[in-house]
Amino acid sequence: MIRYITFFFFALLPAALSANELADFLTAKKTVKGDIVTVVPPEEIHNYLKKVDEASRKDPAWFEEHSKKARPGVPLPYDPKLGLSEAEYAEYLKLWDSRKFVSQAKVTIMLNDLGEDVWQLSVSGPGMPIRLLRYNAKDDAWKSSNGALKRIKDINADERSILGGWRGKEWKMEKEDTFVKAKENIAIGRDTKGKYGLIVYRYQEVDGAGRRVFDESMVIRFNPVKAEKK
Repeated sequence: MIRYITFFFFALLPAALSANELADFLTAKKTVKGDIVTVVPPEEIHNYLKKVDEASRKDPAWFEEHSKKARPGVPLPYDPKLGLSEAEYAEYLKLWDSRKFVSQAKVTIMLNDLGEDVWQLSVSGPGMPIRLLRYNAKDDAWKSSNGALKRIKDINADERSILGGWRGKEWKMEKEDTFVKAKENIAIGRDTKGKYGLIVYRYQEVDGAGRRVFDESMVIRFNPVKAEKK
């Protein structure tokens, strides 16, 4: 259970992202307001997570195997060995379902047409890393200074995943040399209720010993319908 509070990218049906599909979220040359957010569950949930953490330490092999039974970002299925009674587990789920998105920073987002089917998501302030990426509709790939981000499976996230239920598309870059292994992801989609759009970005570097030396990630929620002039 401790693990799904960390940041996740979700398994995703390949299909090319066209300018028209981007227009479902943003209107070219017009800005929309968004928020860089984190997901915060109620403080009381930590009482239950502590018990699960203790159980995982008692039998790490079992816990690792049991963790494989859940989709990424979704609460583990109940088992007495989690260290919780059925009543406590039900209360845990209730607390998890009341988690909230908390704004960390306000941003503006603009879809820029760079010509020749190349597009840019221009994000202000702390969203600058996303602004450095370029999407080539012909190749269905994003390009950053780190390399090409290629299309992977479409997102179909469970309602109880860390970001709630949402559908979207994701691209990923991986590279490795003697000293470092790097991963970069970008995903765009909308929640299943159609209330907001989502842009999810992460860049991570791990050294040869498996230590995380750099990790930058952000989740942006924005209004996917109303476009506002700057």
